[in-house]
Amino acid sequence: MATQVIVLNGGSSAGKSSLARHLQAVLPRPWLTFGVDSLIEAMPRSMQDTDGGIEFAPDGAVDVGPEFMALQAAWMEGIAATARAGAPVIIDDVFLGGGATQRRWRRALRGLDVLWVGVRCDAAVAAARETAREDRVPGMAEAQAGVVHEGVVYDLEVDTTHTGSPACAKIIAAHVTA
Repeated sequence: MATQVIVLNGGSSAGKSSLARHLQAVLPRPWLTFGVDSLIEAMPRSMQDTDGGIEFAPDGAVDVGPEFMALQAAWMEGIAATARAGAPVIIDDVFLGGGATQRRWRRALRGLDVLWVGVRCDAAVAAARETAREDRVPGMAEAQAGVVHEGVVYDLEVDTTHTGSPACAKIIAAHVTA
């Protein structure tokens, strides 16, 4: 069976979004990309900094509540439906719950051929990238660098610390079945 979904999981500023764009450029057919940042941007502002929604602490910690989880579950099912309808999909996510998040994705993506990719980056390097960006809470990269991988099982892992997104994309593309 041809790969229908590529899931990229890594901490903030690990390079997932750039990697997804480079994957789109090297894969032989068109792929759609959906990122968790777009999900958060699509949510009403009232969901931010509430117990039920998503809270960004000053130290970079991120906490999510039941309202966020419900919308995220619907988002996951929608992406899975898109792949089932025939559009190959790259998912750019941050598994704040580690293995528990992967289990939710596995349920949503059941029956689809999925390539699970861990995107690692040294915490200090990710933190330096984070500092250069204006859309991140300082501390997120370091807080997420390890925890997002806890209990997650991958088919493949790449490390963007010293290997650029174009090279990592080629490594991943070599594992995608046509």
